[in-house]
Amino acid sequence: MSQLKYLLDTSAIMTLLEDEEGADRVETLLRQEHIFLPYLVLLETVYITLREHTEDVAARRYALLKQLPVTVLWNMDEPTLLTAARLKAQHHLSLADAQIAAFALRQEAILVHKDPEFEAVSGLVQQEILPYKK
Repeated sequence: MSQLKYLLDTSAIMTLLEDEEGADRVETLLRQEHIFLPYLVLLETVYITLREHTEDVAARRYALLKQLPVTVLWNMDEPTLLTAARLKAQHHLSLADAQIAAFALRQEAILVHKDPEFEAVSGLVQQEILPYKK
């Protein structure tokens, strides 16, 4: 394991679950690195799955996420909240993406994603961008 820390966005988790291009990189990170997973990623994964699949699929995916070798960030402290507020105000991110980016900043972690919205904070948040969908 390297000294680096990574934080997975919902788009990275969905890449893994849907076996999209970049899934192998997410798997490698999960096997070899210290990974953070904000509670928002669990929430988004479940609601996206509920929109596209059945309740059973959503429950299975949630159970899988809970078994991953990650540190789940269940709580948002005040510094993370204020960081998210600044990111949302200054960079026009969605509320969830502002919070996820703030978690990455506060954990000093590399944000792994394939969400073009995070390009707005590329100078602030260290990022590893997975292949965008074509």
